[in-house]
Amino acid sequence: MRKKIVAGNWKCNTTVKEGVELAKSVNELVLTKGAKDVVVVLGTPFTHLISVAESVDSSRVNVASQNCAAEAKGAFTGEVSVSMVKSTGATYVILGHSERREYYNETSDTLNKKLALTLEQGLTPIYCCGEALAIREAGSEKEFVKQQLEETIFLLPTEKLLKIVIAYEPIWAIGTGKTASTQQAQDMLAFIRGLIADKYTKEIAEEISILYGGSCSAVNANDLFSQPDIDGGLIGGASLKAADFLAIINAF
Repeated sequence: MRKKIVAGNWKCNTTVKEGVELAKSVNELVLTKGAKDVVVVLGTPFTHLISVAESVDSSRVNVASQNCAAEAKGAFTGEVSVSMVKSTGATYVILGHSERREYYNETSDTLNKKLALTLEQGLTPIYCCGEALAIREAGSEKEFVKQQLEETIFLLPTEKLLKIVIAYEPIWAIGTGKTASTQQAQDMLAFIRGLIADKYTKEIAEEISILYGGSCSAVNANDLFSQPDIDGGLIGGASLKAADFLAIINAF
């Protein structure tokens, strides 16, 4: 049975002190008021990982890195390897976010290396896919997302695919205040699940959690999470306020 997941992506926000305070607030709210059947993940900057992991109850709140290196170790100044991430106590890694693809030129080949290393270390990838506004307006969003998946996670054997969480994020709805309509989000996630069923089996498709990311908030989370193929959210700005994040966690 697939999991309900709400994962925060803090992006390049908060100092370590601010991040720890936010994590403690989220942790307290989750322990006292949070839905117990929802997996909660905090995606923090590299600098925060150890401190945040030590500040939360790992049985209820998980910690994620927002990225990782494409190499296991070596002379790669400024990079953070998956084994380094694992050593902090983090258990998830966000991979393929549109900002990484657009601003840092991450390709499918690069992401395949990161996926392999993450899975080898026993961490859970939250693998992002999604289209820009021009692609959506051209009506080719499904073909674009299909290609993103075929070049990466669909190259994996079944046992590895089952360890991945997928996050669909329409780029035109990230940080813009725009949100895909509930039906647009459901249609794309159903399409992705259908692709998995075609490539693997329907049973495998029903085991994989697929999240929606794109200006998901306390206001629209109920509608989004009520859809049959939306298993949660990858939350940006709303994850920076503990009360708003809790409201999304409890929106199922």
